[in-house]
Amino acid sequence: MNAVLLVDDDVELCTLQADYLTGEGFNVTMVHDGESGVAEALSGRHDIIVLDVMMPRMGGIEALRQIRRESRIPVLMLTARGDDIDRVVGLELGSDDYVPKPCTPRELVARIRAILRRTAQATEPTTGTPMLVSVGELRLRPAQRTAEWQGRMLELTSTEFSLLEALARSAGHVVSKQDLSQAALGRELARYDRSIDVHVSNLRQKLGSMRDGRSPVQTVRGMGYLFVRD
Repeated sequence: MNAVLLVDDDVELCTLQADYLTGEGFNVTMVHDGESGVAEALSGRHDIIVLDVMMPRMGGIEALRQIRRESRIPVLMLTARGDDIDRVVGLELGSDDYVPKPCTPRELVARIRAILRRTAQATEPTTGTPMLVSVGELRLRPAQRTAEWQGRMLELTSTEFSLLEALARSAGHVVSKQDLSQAALGRELARYDRSIDVHVSNLRQKLGSMRDGRSPVQTVRGMGYLFVRD
């Protein structure tokens, strides 16, 4: 049973979400302020955090910043509908995805399950899936979800790892944003959704440059992104 931490100061809404999630087979814990949310998120008792942006005293953005200093636990942000700034900032700080409020419990469950599916660590590699994905100076171990670039380990969120794996497996070929969204977010990319662009930007910062000064992740305008094959 997956453990979900709900962090939202709207007690009534949080309780409704918790009831629905419990009915869907999740073990749910609720806290109603950012400080308690950070403490619970770092306790090691949860598989995923659902974190509201708008909270008194410590908001969701600051809570996420503190969580990411110490943990790679998956975080799903709840943002106000139409508030692109909070979404982008959350993604830049390392949230795995976001859901605009108000959202239906069914949509929330679908997003949580999509994140948990791709972050679940396989005890054995899938038949026919290589244990090591190697492209130039990149080494990925999908079963352990670890990434090494130019001899150093990368600290990636679950979404960033999934995105990098999708690009690496198609190295030398353009991968569309829609295909990357399915691979990394488990959903279709909505119109004007910048999630993939922000995650790619985060990846580029963490990877740095190749020996020739180029970024290993190239933009192909109007088509998508390409991981450079040396």
